[in-house]
Amino acid sequence: MPTRPKVPPQRLVRAIDRVRAGLSRLHRSSAPGNIALLELATGAWTTAALYTAARLGIADQLASGPRHANDVAARIGVDPDGVYRLMRALTSRGVLRQRPDGSFALTRVGDALRSGVDGSLRDMVLFIGHPIRWADWGNLEHSVRTGRTAFAELHGRPFFDYLDGDPEFATVFNNAMTATSGLADEVALGAYDFTGCKLVVDVGGGHGSVLSTILRSAPEARGVLYDLPSVVADAGPTFDAAGVADRASVTGGSFMDSVPDGGDAYVMKNIIHDWSDDDAVRILRNIRTAIAPGGRLVLLEMVLPERANSFIGLMLDLEMLVTAGGRERTRGEYANLLSRSGFRLTRVIDTITPMSIVEAEPV
Repeated sequence: MPTRPKVPPQRLVRAIDRVRAGLSRLHRSSAPGNIALLELATGAWTTAALYTAARLGIADQLASGPRHANDVAARIGVDPDGVYRLMRALTSRGVLRQRPDGSFALTRVGDALRSGVDGSLRDMVLFIGHPIRWADWGNLEHSVRTGRTAFAELHGRPFFDYLDGDPEFATVFNNAMTATSGLADEVALGAYDFTGCKLVVDVGGGHGSVLSTILRSAPEARGVLYDLPSVVADAGPTFDAAGVADRASVTGGSFMDSVPDGGDAYVMKNIIHDWSDDDAVRILRNIRTAIAPGGRLVLLEMVLPERANSFIGLMLDLEMLVTAGGRERTRGEYANLLSRSGFRLTRVIDTITPMSIVEAEPV
């Protein structure tokens, strides 16, 4: 069985986060207001630079060591001057480092832009910077004015319906969701004890990364991966790689209609935040109908602070407003949502990742 990754203590991570947030506030307060505002406003340019670097495979070209921009440009077949200016700009954002001889090297940030390595977020960058996403966020004002998604306004149908008709964009999205799993799954789920569970049902579990992680930690448990048929059809390699294929099965369907019966643990990662309160209640009530007596509901979600701070979930909440029509929620809002669905919130477990574990039991 694979060993869990070594991670720093949660108290240390929280302390570091507070220091980083304090330094960021100090930086903004020490600069003239208009300069600090300009730095914030050009964040979209940084996204475009990262997206272009991801598309061109700049980080992969530097994986074996520093290279000059001309060398990188020749290897990928693009304009040398353009590549140099892109790499220089990425250096200004801490993605690359320029050496005294003029060559460029990866930083720890840049290393996460490589493909096919642990911790890579290249696929997430390709989603965030996709041309469709530029149009969505360019219409944030529509969502703020109306409370409706800019995505549906632009594309004529809700986000998840649109994915069915655009296989290329659906692949970009699914790859991005997989990219945010991996180590984050291991660390977040490591904060919760699944031993003693007999049947774990992962609702909306995609390709099975979360369920695989759970089954490795609970060797006596069986698991059911439940998602749309076209999604779960690709789960086999994930289960094989994790060594849990003999204890995992897949079932295709929509959690808006029903979920598999009899689980003593129902798990959802980043599902409820995609939906409005009414739709979320509908999903949770389907689980309430199916859950075994004494079972547990485990949600992996970002739980917002009651007062605004530097938490990344506050920006992700705008992503929900623009794209999916859902929302990030506070502990109190989750308690209310669960109460409406026949559950009682029992605890919220913070982790060293932005994700928290929201546990509930049926009433």
